Amino acid sequence: MNWFPKRTVVVPVDFSDDSFAAVELALDLVAEPSGLHVIHVLPEPHAGDPGVEWQMIDNENRRRHASEAIRSRLSDAKYAEVKVEIDFGSPGYRIAEHAEQVGAELLVIPSHGRTGLKRLMLGSVAERVIRLCHCPVLVLRK
Repeated sequence: MNWFPKRTVVVPVDFSDDSFAAVELALDLVAEPSGLHVIHVLPEPHAGDPGVEWQMIDNENRRRHASEAIRSRLSDAKYAEVKVEIDFGSPGYRIAEHAEQVGAELLVIPSHGRTGLKRLMLGSVAERVIRLCHCPVLVLRK
């Protein structure tokens, strides 16, 4: 039984097992599966990348491949109504913007728990989302 069902929940995924575990948990927190939004943010391609230079890679193909990969991981019938969004840019900013655009009541995000130099070099998407997001953020730790 769900004591506080949410109408709209956003879960960013990075194709890690932790992010898909967050999707599973969020499915229990949302009132209807159609209220669950799964988002993956791809970095903008660099102008010097060979695939871009030779016009073999474009954002529409990248979007389609990422969406298919997510749908293959969420192939169970219980995920049929889950919305999948692929966006481009800085993950922390785009995730927070997407949550605001869809009127999310909750954002569920896993934290990989990086510390020290790794965190400094790679940054923390979860930390940026917490700072920028308009709604409560549930951070899942290992």
